[in-house]
Amino acid sequence: MVADHAESFEAAQDLAANSGGGPTVLRILLGTHLRKLRQSKKISREDAGYAIRASHAKISRMELGQVSFKPRDVEDLLELYGVTDPGEREALLGLVSSANAQGWWHQYGDVLPQWFGVYIGLEEAASVIRTYEVQFVPGLLQSEDYARSVIRLSHTVSEEEDIESRVQMRMHRQRRFEGQGAPRLWAVIDEAVLHRPYGDAKVMRGQIEHLIELAARPSITVQIATFDVGGHAATGGPFSILRFPTPQLPDLVYLEQLSSAQYLDKYEDTHLYAQTMDRLATQAPPPAETPGILRGFLDRYS
Repeated sequence: MVADHAESFEAAQDLAANSGGGPTVLRILLGTHLRKLRQSKKISREDAGYAIRASHAKISRMELGQVSFKPRDVEDLLELYGVTDPGEREALLGLVSSANAQGWWHQYGDVLPQWFGVYIGLEEAASVIRTYEVQFVPGLLQSEDYARSVIRLSHTVSEEEDIESRVQMRMHRQRRFEGQGAPRLWAVIDEAVLHRPYGDAKVMRGQIEHLIELAARPSITVQIATFDVGGHAATGGPFSILRFPTPQLPDLVYLEQLSSAQYLDKYEDTHLYAQTMDRLATQAPPPAETPGILRGFLDRYS
């Protein structure tokens, strides 16, 4: 058991060392392990919360990796869960400081909602991201001017300085997809996105040219779900699927809402969304046709 934990956490440390999203990944791995320990002892979240002088809601957030960990809390939980082996305790407690480290995105904390900060950490650690969008171009594929136009519409940001900070944060997120070793990004964009202007004609033309350029990169695939496809599998709205380069982290589905987000990691959920994405990618024109489809919209914004 201890050897298994050691290998698991060594893999986690390797992932953290090679990924800007390391702290988020480590929090999730640590939280997941604490949840499994609690469930194996048939202890409720309420009782676990009582043991660390906290609520069941805090236990839930800890197990989801959404908050930082206090060493004393982890020690008390390990005691409650009957973890007495020194090697196992040391391995778990050794993750606490690394899991509490801050990622680059924390410098934008004044304009970054906490729930979205969790996603950025996961995005930074992902090796494959598949996304479907119906409202606007996915953030990882937005040009700077287009991103600025989208962010100006946000009800949570109004000051010009805050808008620029959000724009620069979005541009920073895109840097992982440059050069060798970039993660895989596969985006299916509904044609409605190309008809909906954000900014003036110059901004839209620049965004379309930007998409054509990005679609030529070997690590990026872009498909346009054109109107002539008719009805398709993704009737529930936009979503993203994240896959990680370690078996300790399951695939994750991210559903963004107006002022919060939902994360799905149960196999029955992630498998359903993966199947939906597969069908959508099959129904949409193949990636080889994307540049031609996009060029057809350049005249619209000339």
